[in-house]
Amino acid sequence: MKRRNPVRWLAAPGVLLLAVASVGRAEAHGFGQRYTLPVPLWLYLYGSAAVVVLSFVLVGFFVGEEKVPGGYRRYNLLGVHWLRTLLPHPALLLTLRLLSVGLFALVVISGTLGDQAPSLNFAPTFVWVIWWVGLGAVTALVGNLWVLLNPWKTLFDWADAAARRMALGGLELHAPYPRWLGVWPALLLYFGFVWLEIIFAGAPRPSNIALFALAYSVITWTGMVYFGRDVWLRQGEAFSVFFGILARFAPTEVRVTDSGACTAGDAPCHIEPDGCVNCYECFEFAEPAKRELNLRPWAVGLVRGEAITADRLAFVLFMLASVTVDGLQVTSAWLHVEALAFPATQAVGRWGYPMLQTLGLLVVPVLFGVIYYGFAELMRRASGREQRVHTIAAGFIYSLVPIALAYQIAHYYTLLLIQGQSIIPLLSDPFGWGWNLFGTAGYSVNAAVLGAAFVWYSQVALIVAGHVIAVYLAHVLALRLLRNPRRALHSQYPLLALMVLYTVSSLWILSQPIIEETNRAGLLLYLR
Repeated sequence: MKRRNPVRWLAAPGVLLLAVASVGRAEAHGFGQRYTLPVPLWLYLYGSAAVVVLSFVLVGFFVGEEKVPGGYRRYNLLGVHWLRTLLPHPALLLTLRLLSVGLFALVVISGTLGDQAPSLNFAPTFVWVIWWVGLGAVTALVGNLWVLLNPWKTLFDWADAAARRMALGGLELHAPYPRWLGVWPALLLYFGFVWLEIIFAGAPRPSNIALFALAYSVITWTGMVYFGRDVWLRQGEAFSVFFGILARFAPTEVRVTDSGACTAGDAPCHIEPDGCVNCYECFEFAEPAKRELNLRPWAVGLVRGEAITADRLAFVLFMLASVTVDGLQVTSAWLHVEALAFPATQAVGRWGYPMLQTLGLLVVPVLFGVIYYGFAELMRRASGREQRVHTIAAGFIYSLVPIALAYQIAHYYTLLLIQGQSIIPLLSDPFGWGWNLFGTAGYSVNAAVLGAAFVWYSQVALIVAGHVIAVYLAHVLALRLLRNPRRALHSQYPLLALMVLYTVSSLWILSQPIIEETNRAGLLLYLR
């Protein structure tokens, strides 16, 4: 039985101002169990909000201008002899690239020739679970492996090298890349990928995955040929931009100790007093003695202080909004929206419901942007009106990355740990033809590996931890941007309110029962 929720007004901005009664149950994404909370949901929401507020008070009290880290401690892994020998060794790098290209080829071939049942084919589980969910988490928690594993980059490099050996002068035309274009092409491609993931009903079909992989290959290689490999990877390749943002949180970085040795031309290098950080183009061409692969504290890459353009700001906002849309579309709130729109979607026909979902994927990021800029204006006023609102919005945007990361992991990690087990039998039988190459074809997924109570409490902990880290980063960024501790603290009040609202909204969304697709039509008719 539903109860009126005393905190639903707090959750409203994060769920498109849809106020519905919350229930005292939690269900994990892809988990399949419901868990009755031992205390009312509103206590979890208030408690989580209180933790975020308390962290703000503690950070404001203990972290003053003199304690804001300028540099940070780091440890160069290449300073260890055996690591310096192993990590850059051509055999290791070639093995990783061959593995990446081989997996890419297997996705395309199995998707094209294999059994078209998603559960029997390698492509759906590998792409949507292992690669998308798993590599995203590894990138944020370990480092940017995509730089080494990007199959489009590797295949282009091989083709370019072959062209040079044949005296064709290479494949790159190096056409000027318009400055105004920024990473908008990457954002457009990322939007298309998210649309396929959460809206397109044919996304799990192996042949569709193969087709989209080939189509993306054509787009990517065309961009590399026309603008140059490095330019397109930096501006147009959606996954390089996406994983690059997540890697700012990671505890590893590459550094060229002599910034004067950078050969990246127009690359937006971030030059620090002791080197160029995370510019993979500079790192690739630098002398071995000037390269570092460093361990560093988590999240320090998000407060490096470089200028953020509007296109990158939009990319981060869409990262945050898109995973919220995915969670929102399996809540009772979204079901009510579907019920209200049912006559219109029925009139359109079979495309009506996907059009409604697409509208949601377009509207929610716009609302996120409007709300974020609204709070940025409040921050500008609270800090003395000396900065432009865009300067404030851009200056604090990377402080939201831990929030997006925490929600992404909380939302998907059960999918990775449970559905991800399917890759074990699929490695032995990638085409669904009855093979047993490695003796694992008989493996059965163990759905009991996680308990529902553990899932709920871990999701709460992840969401709260992400917001606490964001509070600290925002305070550091405020002190650097405003150069006045009092104004910096005042500027944080509106952002704190926004973070509290998103904390509550995120937990509310994660707590909602997932609506099964097979019951959707009947529920819509009932509500109507």
